Amino acid sequence: MARVCELTAKNPLAGNNVSHSNNKLRRRFLPNLCSVSLMSEAMGLTYRFRISAIALKTVEHRGGLDAFLLKASNNELSAKARKLKASIGKKLEAKAAA
Repeated sequence: MARVCELTAKNPLAGNNVSHSNNKLRRRFLPNLCSVSLMSEAMGLTYRFRISAIALKTVEHRGGLDAFLLKASNNELSAKARKLKASIGKKLEAKAAA
């Protein structure tokens, strides 16, 4: 399973552990990923995502999963999230037209 956030595309970074004697050892900085279930207001369903803790905080700040996905760039989203974004957009357009 890839260590990548499904909503923000955060992935592992590389860096060094630096000792007191200034020895450098390569290491990876992994994102803080959480498995969460998020509710979509427009669809009326819950969806499971593996997202970073900061992405979860951002989703709550923007007012839920629907608002986050509609504002997010397609480049950052996973295939599952892009498909959900498209279906939410269609659902909201149908409500607005009715």
